Amino acid sequence: MQKTSPLPFVHLFLLLLPFFPGQNGEENKYIEWSTDIISVWEGDSAHITCSKNSSEVEVGTYLRTRTPPANIVYVSSTNTSYIHPDFANRTKYLNEETNLKITVHSVKKSDSNIYLCTNYIKKNGYHVRREGKTIIMVVKAKTNGVIEQSPLSVSTRQGESINITCVLKNSQEDEAFILLRNHMQHEKVLYVSSQNTSTIFPTFANRLEYSKQEKKLVITLHNLQKNDTDIYVCAATLKNSSVSVSESGTMVLVKGEEQTECSISSLAIYVPTIAAVLLLFALICYILQHVDMKKYFQKKKINVVYEDMSFSSRSNTLVRTNMYATDN
Repeated sequence: MQKTSPLPFVHLFLLLLPFFPGQNGEENKYIEWSTDIISVWEGDSAHITCSKNSSEVEVGTYLRTRTPPANIVYVSSTNTSYIHPDFANRTKYLNEETNLKITVHSVKKSDSNIYLCTNYIKKNGYHVRREGKTIIMVVKAKTNGVIEQSPLSVSTRQGESINITCVLKNSQEDEAFILLRNHMQHEKVLYVSSQNTSTIFPTFANRLEYSKQEKKLVITLHNLQKNDTDIYVCAATLKNSSVSVSESGTMVLVKGEEQTECSISSLAIYVPTIAAVLLLFALICYILQHVDMKKYFQKKKINVVYEDMSFSSRSNTLVRTNMYATDN
């Protein structure tokens, strides 16, 4: 009988081992970067820090805007750099081993945006992009506006709710309050007249509530989605037919549901099952290949001893000649 060696099974297990998720492997890492909120007066300086991992082979670090997507600052590991023309004459950076520190001088209202830090590293011969933290920068005007709006910025999760408060500061009577989106989308969100009649526009239909008391309007936006990320601005039309707009607005960042943990848990369930099926299939194939199965299915030959009884039968029936008999 042919002997089977356990060595092929060891090789097969080693081949399937990478499909099993590790306990402390990089595939199971779940990093949730924080969100920095920077509120700065128009004309002042804003300081942004992008972190780097010193244990990895760095290629370069970007600071970019979310919408519209644009590269604002790029600094490579060799300290070559690029600065967007709108920021070129008022932006400085310090490239350290663990941080890229960026300073923007003489900030403008148009600098209000959502900024993203992105690192590029070299791993296994490939360039890999690593998303870093998010920075919400709100530039406040120094002029005294007629409308006071709060909060300046808010970061929330998908599906949650936020409040925006609009307050008319002067003694003039308002004809209506209006909430607008004016950065990624340019559209009306809410219109409330002085008689408290209102119009909720389609984007937030069934997702908006408000309460109005004299010169104060509190707006609640429900079930926020990622595409609701924008700058929301309060405006008011006054009795003298003038229009007053909030100088700052509220920058809203809606984060989507993280899928990393979910995908990892799914892998932890399905990958071992698939690997076990493959291992079982390979085991069956190995057995079929090395064991002669034909002999188990061939019909056994029945050993029959055949004895020709005809001779003995004939010999018993033969007429023997009487040796004592004489012929007449």
